[in-house]
Amino acid sequence: LLTIHISTGRSNTKLIAALGCLASRQKHSLPDLPYDYGALEPHISAEIMQLHHSKHHAAYVNNLNVTEEKYKEALAKGDVTAQVSLQPALKFNGGGHINHTIFWTNLSPNGGGEPQGELMEAIKRDFGSFGNFKEKLTAVSVGVQGSGWGWLGFNQGQGCLQVTACYNQDPLQGTTGLIPLLGIDVWEHAYYLQYKNVRPDYLKAIWNVINWENVSARYTACKK
Repeated sequence: LLTIHISTGRSNTKLIAALGCLASRQKHSLPDLPYDYGALEPHISAEIMQLHHSKHHAAYVNNLNVTEEKYKEALAKGDVTAQVSLQPALKFNGGGHINHTIFWTNLSPNGGGEPQGELMEAIKRDFGSFGNFKEKLTAVSVGVQGSGWGWLGFNQGQGCLQVTACYNQDPLQGTTGLIPLLGIDVWEHAYYLQYKNVRPDYLKAIWNVINWENVSARYTACKK
């Protein structure tokens, strides 16, 4: 696992930008969706899902593979300047691949409603109620200026749930340390064909397809 430091202008942020040993590994690949492109309708259209998955996510995967090959060459040559210059592309495309891989599993045609069990208890503990949590994550997601993601993450150090936003394709764990449980993509390509520039309508609709079983499983796993 490769640890990379990127200067953000405010601080040096520790990022996990490579998903394995660059010297010997298989290339990243586009994961299959666990449902058909039209399965989330009417909340998210088949056209959006097809473009989002087969074009946008695929581009992140392809560009990540290309960048990692260049990075491997730079490592072999000991070219530190080239390594540094490639880090923004690793962050962007690696983050895009990580984020979308989570996103597809966070959604389900059988989703919606409210979580059960330990996750629901944690939400009530940390946000007061499910309604308060839903309102907070929606507000954070609406408030992203430009492109980015709204997230529910788990803070292992404090043992609590947190809501936050990440800009562009910044990966949640690599940039904040929070373990990702639920991500909401608020890039315009995730909703514009159906909801135009009315992001709040998209966010209202997406709650109908949230896969709480997946989110709960992620919560259980990160507590072990």
